[in-house]
Amino acid sequence: MTVYVMDSSAVLRYVDREAGSDRVVAIFKACVQGQDRARISAVQWGEIAGSVRRKFGAQNQNRILDSLVPLDLEIVPATGERAAHAAELRVDHGISYADAFAAELAMETSDRVLVTADYGFKVLCNVARVEFLPAK
Repeated sequence: MTVYVMDSSAVLRYVDREAGSDRVVAIFKACVQGQDRARISAVQWGEIAGSVRRKFGAQNQNRILDSLVPLDLEIVPATGERAAHAAELRVDHGISYADAFAAELAMETSDRVLVTADYGFKVLCNVARVEFLPAK
């Protein structure tokens, strides 16, 4: 069983039906069927909420976020320990703090794959499994 760690960019590709959304659909389908699991950091979830609110308005934010719930996407809390590890990744690899939460979650065990459309994660390819969605 693979655990897919979703970066906000991957979920937003799904929401916006952009390049790579078909791959995200396949991952979510496998999760709903119990074949794989999908997780996302609460920090990344917050990025999605803000992006959705900005693009679709306050009235649609909860509707869109609620539509993601049946996809079995587990939201992982940002604990103090996770925050400290994310800070280390940010400093050591030069990625954004929010991205470091996704990386931290993906690096927790070897069965995890970070799914992203953000090519800034290339700096982590030697320390984490990363699956890049196609560029727009």
